[in-house]
Amino acid sequence: MGQVERAPGARRSWLARKREDARAWAAGRMWAPRAALLLYLGYAGYRHLTDSEYTSIFSGITLAIHELGHVLFGFLGEWLSVAGGSITQLAAPVAVALILLRQRDYFGVAVGGAWLSMSLSNLAVYVADARAEELPLVSLGGGDVVHDWNYLLGSVHLLPHDAQIAGMARCAALVLLVASVGLGAWLCAVMARRTPAPA
Repeated sequence: MGQVERAPGARRSWLARKREDARAWAAGRMWAPRAALLLYLGYAGYRHLTDSEYTSIFSGITLAIHELGHVLFGFLGEWLSVAGGSITQLAAPVAVALILLRQRDYFGVAVGGAWLSMSLSNLAVYVADARAEELPLVSLGGGDVVHDWNYLLGSVHLLPHDAQIAGMARCAALVLLVASVGLGAWLCAVMARRTPAPA
């Protein structure tokens, strides 16, 4: 029996469809301001990865979302209440990237990915401090301040591995930063070489 012929492009992967849609989206858009933002994101992401004391415009937002996460997860018990800060800190940039992907703002997806990278870098610093507990901590609730990652890793008997877990978070942050900046650079290149779509 002969094989059934399919129409060209009938079984293109989701990634291939998104790539073509991103090309179409980029046509005629301004690349220069996006390239400037991308340079900042690359620089800030690199500094977050290499300097534990570096802060960017994302740092305050990330801290506020982290503290909000403790409140949002507060009714789910002590463990999730403590973990909720870190969960929310990572979930927020993921949610932003998914919303922008749904709206076909592909450069916004790159920005969301870079923010997630910086958030992971920030989290890695916190995880690495789990045993030492040297970082200054803040709390919205008052009372005794709990070091999230000392508590979380201690509760699952992984406290001696705080440095290794922090290292894995940094590796993930680096991969995300490279992928996000790479996506943004590709989009800027497409914008720069394509003429505006006809009205």
